[in-house]
Amino acid sequence: MSMNTTTTRPLWQRLLIRRLKFLGILAVLAIVILGGSYLFAPQWLLKAKTWHDATTAQLQKNAVQAGDTRWVYYEGGNGPTIVLLHGFAANKDVWLKVAPLLTAHFHVVIPDLPGWGESSRIPGASYNIDNQAERLDDFIQTLHLQHAMIVGHSMGGAIAGVYAAEHPQDVAELALVDSFGLKFKENDFAKEALAGKDPFVFNDRAGFERATALAFEHVPHVPGRFIDVFVKENIENRAFIDSTFNELRENSQALSLQTRLDKLTMPVLGMWCHDDKIIDISALESLRDGLTHAPSISTSILNGCNHMPQLEKSQAFAQVLTNFILAH
Repeated sequence: MSMNTTTTRPLWQRLLIRRLKFLGILAVLAIVILGGSYLFAPQWLLKAKTWHDATTAQLQKNAVQAGDTRWVYYEGGNGPTIVLLHGFAANKDVWLKVAPLLTAHFHVVIPDLPGWGESSRIPGASYNIDNQAERLDDFIQTLHLQHAMIVGHSMGGAIAGVYAAEHPQDVAELALVDSFGLKFKENDFAKEALAGKDPFVFNDRAGFERATALAFEHVPHVPGRFIDVFVKENIENRAFIDSTFNELRENSQALSLQTRLDKLTMPVLGMWCHDDKIIDISALESLRDGLTHAPSISTSILNGCNHMPQLEKSQAFAQVLTNFILAH
């Protein structure tokens, strides 16, 4: 006479099997939900990843009205204050990879510059370097961030430098990373920009990949549906990107920092990727030659990256900044 094998199993085995079945159902549901989200709502997966990266970096997202702008920014960590400014056609998320290496030792503030990311934008207003530097002063004063170290990358470097030149009493140290606003040897990017071609606009995945290849030595892999989100955002912001790009092409903007270097009276760090295809490394020499009143000048050249050292060389990037701060 045979007995049902289910009833002869020990209780712990029956409970374990139920638990495994339950976990299996959850796993299948997770796969279906994630797969569906990737196909039909990839923007939500991107937002979830951004939230995870910010949380891992011990950053909270805040917002404040300062001047004519509602600024959205990350903030976290304790210690000397560092303000990180992103470049053209980017936003605060570009700093999330390096942020955990900084919040462990510093109070870090990472805003979306006015007009970009989640910060507000006024239709028809100018967002050139000079106006952005004045808006930055509103932000600094509102959050009482005087005497912080200001770090600017690319366009953010020009904004940081012009702000420091016009408000030297409020800047403890200045770090310029592959910065716009300086003289440099004309490269293919500069020739195209002068001709009015903006390589940072794209309408499809191929265009996104071309723009990414221009900025990275080792192009990161981005899943196709995520690229579609970036393409959609680029198209939606096209008018603003084009108008700002055209503003920055003006000679007064292209040399906005160069003409003010003699007004910088704080320690200055210049950090460049050796093989930058956007802002040629010759700009670093222009920076050194123009700093006639800075009490100290430090330079650092990183190998194995193009225009995005905070992403491609995050460890080295954080170490250079940390050493510079500790030295002053």
